[in-house]
Amino acid sequence: MKQAAAKAAIAHVPDECVVGVGSGSTANFFIAELGGIRRRIKGAVASSEASAKRLKELGIRVLDLNGVDELPVYVDGADEVTRHLAMIKGGGGALTREKIVAAVAKQFVCIADQSKLVDVLGRFPLPVEVIPIARSYVARELAKLGGSPAWRQDFVTDNGNVILDVRNLAITAPVELETRLDQIAGVVTNGLFARRGADVLLLGTTTGVQTLKR
Repeated sequence: MKQAAAKAAIAHVPDECVVGVGSGSTANFFIAELGGIRRRIKGAVASSEASAKRLKELGIRVLDLNGVDELPVYVDGADEVTRHLAMIKGGGGALTREKIVAAVAKQFVCIADQSKLVDVLGRFPLPVEVIPIARSYVARELAKLGGSPAWRQDFVTDNGNVILDVRNLAITAPVELETRLDQIAGVVTNGLFARRGADVLLLGTTTGVQTLKR
């Protein structure tokens, strides 16, 4: 189902463009598909070092986002997604770069299998990227909001920061919560993608790929 969604996403990649590429298991399927059309794209911007490595191995030129004027499309997976196309992302720890690349892109195409579709976000623990010195303080602030934060030990992001995974949050107002969490001193960003959610969801199911749009 992930592979089917990844194949469907190729139709959203214009010729001669630079494409934004996400991170994680589903994005890896897309990277593999992208290898088949590498001659008709200019290159890619990767949201993680791991994705950049995979792209280079397939002979796809990897560009720095600072040198790219426009990004027509960004393709990435999600840990959870609603029918309103708000998401939780960051299970792999690349949430900050994913959020930056998504912000630049004109269109965000989310690819996922049917198990990722939920009515309310929060069953999957919400990742929060934190400056290391602020870890304990941010954890206390997250607890005040009703969450149960856990330090993802032995893990450092590509940006040199740490991750707190927050459980026990029923996220009924994702835009508001995303904004509130980002205002905590020491938080780099959080894994709620609601202010800039997906524009298109390609959902792999047992009966084929379903397309949901905003």
